[in-house]
This record gives sequence, structure tokens and C-alpha cells, in this order.
Amino acid sequence: MSSVPVMPARQPLSVRDVFQWVSYLQYPALLVAVGYAVKAALSIATAGADGWSPVFDDANYVLLYAGVGIGLSSLQDPTRTQNEVSRRVWQDARKGRWMLALLALYALGAMAGGLAGAYLADSTVVNQLSLGLMAFGLGMVGLLKTAIEMREHHRLDKQSASSSEGSRA
Repeated sequence: MSSVPVMPARQPLSVRDVFQWVSYLQYPALLVAVGYAVKAALSIATAGADGWSPVFDDANYVLLYAGVGIGLSSLQDPTRTQNEVSRRVWQDARKGRWMLALLALYALGAMAGGLAGAYLADSTVVNQLSLGLMAFGLGMVGLLKTAIEMREHHRLDKQSASSSEGSRA
């Protein structure tokens, strides 16, 4: 017999684990969005010299990167919560319903505003901002989908009902 320790076999990565890891790309995307927001704020301070064009360009990038970041967050595992506040919201049926309604309002509002702006745009600036708003709205739709799944996984009233049905069988 050899005295070489035997390492346990590594578990293969599941698709869910890969998506969970890819979802962490949301943080760099959101940091870039914050960077463009700061840049836009600084551009506002100097808007007299360069005009408002740099502010609108930066605002468009804020919307685009925020939309991509929020969309990437929809790849996370819905069976896990990110923090205690999130867990408490999704476990409570009433709070979860309000959160889903709020997310739906944001997503549909951003997409409707983006579509209306793109359709009614008289200038390239408004058209670009509208497309950025559409990207943000699409990211919010992905977040809404994940939020619906999180609510289904974490609701205490559904878990207690399903566990009591299992005990009756």
C-alpha cells in the first residue's frame, strides 16, 4: 500500500453553477455604470463649455451598462438569497408581491418610455437615450423573472403548505 493520500473526486460544475459565476459579472458592469454617472455629473458642472452632448452620452452609457449589469444578475441561482433583507422580502408573501409589482412597474415603465422616446425622437440624442432606456428595461425584465423564481423558492406560506401536505400522505 502506498502512503499517498487519496483526493476525493471533484464534482463537475453544473450549468447552474456556471450561470451563478457568470452572474458575478454584474458587479463590474454596474461599477462602469457608476463611473459613467460620476462622469456625467462632472460633465454637468462643465456643461457651459462643451454643451450638453457629453452629459447625454454619459447618461446613455449609464443606462446601457446598468441594463447589462441588471440583466446579468438574472443569471444567479434563484434558490439563494444575497442578503438578509432579500431573504425577509421573499419569505413574506405580501412584501414579495409588492416587490414584484414594483419591479414590473420599473421594467415596463423603462421599456415603454424607451419605445415611446425612440418612436417620437426628433434628435439623435433622444433616440440614443431611448435605446439606453430600452436596454435598462430589458435588464429589469430579466431581474423580474429571477425575482419571481426567488419568491417561489423562498415563500414561507408555500413551504409550510407543501410540508403539511407531505406529512398527510
